[in-house]
Amino acid sequence: MSNRFLNIAKPILFWRRLFAVMFSTSLLIPLNVVSQPAEAQVNNYCQLSATATQEKDNLRALAQKGDQNAQNNYRQLLQQHAQALRECRSRTWPQVQAIWLRLYPCDIQPGAIDQIMDRIVSRGYNQVFLEAFYDGQVLLPAGSNPTVWPSVIRTPGSEKVDLLAQAIQKGRERGLKVYAWMFTTNFGYTYAQRQDRQGAIARNGKGQTSLYVVDNGSQVFIDPYNLQAKRDYYQLQQEIIRRRPDGVLFDYVRYPRQAGSDSIATKVSDLWLFTEATQQALFQRAQNYKGLDLIRRFLSKGYVTAGDIADVDKVYPTEGEPLWQGRTPPAVTAEKSLMTANERQPLLQVELWQLAVAHAMQGILDFVTLASYPAQQLGIPAGVVFFPEGNQSLGQGYDSRLQPWDRFPSNLEWHPMLYANCADTGCIVSQAQRVLSMAKPGTQVIPALAGKWGESISNRPPLEVQMQALRQLAPQLKGVSHFAYSWQYPEHDGDRKFCRVR
Repeated sequence: MSNRFLNIAKPILFWRRLFAVMFSTSLLIPLNVVSQPAEAQVNNYCQLSATATQEKDNLRALAQKGDQNAQNNYRQLLQQHAQALRECRSRTWPQVQAIWLRLYPCDIQPGAIDQIMDRIVSRGYNQVFLEAFYDGQVLLPAGSNPTVWPSVIRTPGSEKVDLLAQAIQKGRERGLKVYAWMFTTNFGYTYAQRQDRQGAIARNGKGQTSLYVVDNGSQVFIDPYNLQAKRDYYQLQQEIIRRRPDGVLFDYVRYPRQAGSDSIATKVSDLWLFTEATQQALFQRAQNYKGLDLIRRFLSKGYVTAGDIADVDKVYPTEGEPLWQGRTPPAVTAEKSLMTANERQPLLQVELWQLAVAHAMQGILDFVTLASYPAQQLGIPAGVVFFPEGNQSLGQGYDSRLQPWDRFPSNLEWHPMLYANCADTGCIVSQAQRVLSMAKPGTQVIPALAGKWGESISNRPPLEVQMQALRQLAPQLKGVSHFAYSWQYPEHDGDRKFCRVR
C-alpha cells in the first residue's frame, strides 16, 4: 500500500460553453428537440422511423400467432434493422449507445423479450446492460441455481426458464451486445436472512449493518474481506459467465450511502471495519508490535492518547517507530529522537485514521479484482459502475461510500453515473470532467446519463441535450449509456413489473 493510496483528488470546478452538433443519416429519421426557447437543435441518434417501427411491431404480432410468412418477414426485417443500426452507429457519435434494463417474472411470456429488444433497437441502442443480480435475486433458472440467492423467476412451472440466456440470444439476433449488470458488495436482504452468513455482513463501530442506515431497508453490504462472501460471489459470477454475456458490469462497488451528517465518515465508528475478517486483515498490515498495538487501541477507542503511545514505547523498548503498511515515519534525528509522546500523538492519530480509511477502500479494490477475474480469464469485457463523488475527501472526512474508483484498474471499463441534478447540463459536465481528469490514458470511459428522450424528467434535461453537452466536452468518448428502459417506457415497465398484460 502506498501513500498515494490515501490521497483522494479534489473535484474540478469548471465547465465549458456548449454548442449544438448536427448529424445526418439516410435510413433514419432526425429527432427535433427544442432545448432553448428560440433555438432548435436537430439531432440524429440512429432511431428508426415510426413507420419502420410499426411495421416490425405488426410482423412480430402476426409471427407470434403462427403466421409463417410473417415469421420469415420478421426475421428478415430484424436483420435489416440490425445492419442499419451497425452502419449508423459506425458513423454516428457515440459509436456505443447502451441502455440499462431490468427483467421481471412477467417477461417469461411468449414474445415479451422480443418486444423489449425490438424497442431498444428502434431507439438506436446497440448495447443492453441487463440486470443479472439485484436486490438479493439472481436471473438464473430456479431449477439450476446453485447460488445462495433465490431466482428472480419463481413462478411454478417455470423452473427451467433461463431469461438471462434468452435475453442474450435475442439481443444478439438483433445486433445488440448484452452485458450482465450485477450488484457487487450489496448482496441484498435475502442474504441477511441466512443464519450461516451473519459473519459475512459488514458492520460499523455502532454495531449496525447497512439495513439500519439505508432508507429502503433492502440493501445488505458485506465485508469484502470475508472469505465466505468471496466464495458466494465467485460462484455467482461463474454461473453468470456460463451464459457468455458480451460483458459484465459491477455496480454497488462500495459501502453504504448514508444520509445527513453521516454522509461524511469522520471517525472510526463510521467505517465498516467491525467484522472479524476485516479486522484480522487490518492487524496484518502492522509491521512491528508497536504498530499492531496502536492499531488495536485506535480501532477499539477511535483514537490514541499520548498515554497509549508512552505505554507502547515501554512494552516494546527495542523497537523504533510504530510501523504499518504505507507508513514512512519521520526521519530520526538527534532532535526528533527526543520528541515526547504528546508531540508524536497528533501525527500518529492522523496516520492511523488514514490507515483505517485506506484499509476499507482496499477491501473494495480487492473484491473488484476477484469479481472480474472469471470474465477476464475468458476475454469477456468487465466494467465498474461508480459515482464521480464517491471517492471524495471532505476535510478530514471522506464520502461515506468510500468508493475508490480512481484506483480501479484501467483495464476495466469505467462507467461513471453522471446523475447530478441541477436543471441544466453544467453539473453533469463537471462530473464528467472530474472522471476524465483522473482516468489513466487508455481507460475506456463510458458515462451513464439519466433521462428521457425529448423531454425533461426529474429536473434533468432531455437526453439529447445531455448528449450534446457531453460530446462538446469529450468528443473522444466512444460510448454512452442511458438509465434506464424503465424511464423510456414507464408504462410498459409498470405493466411488466406487475404483470398487467394488455
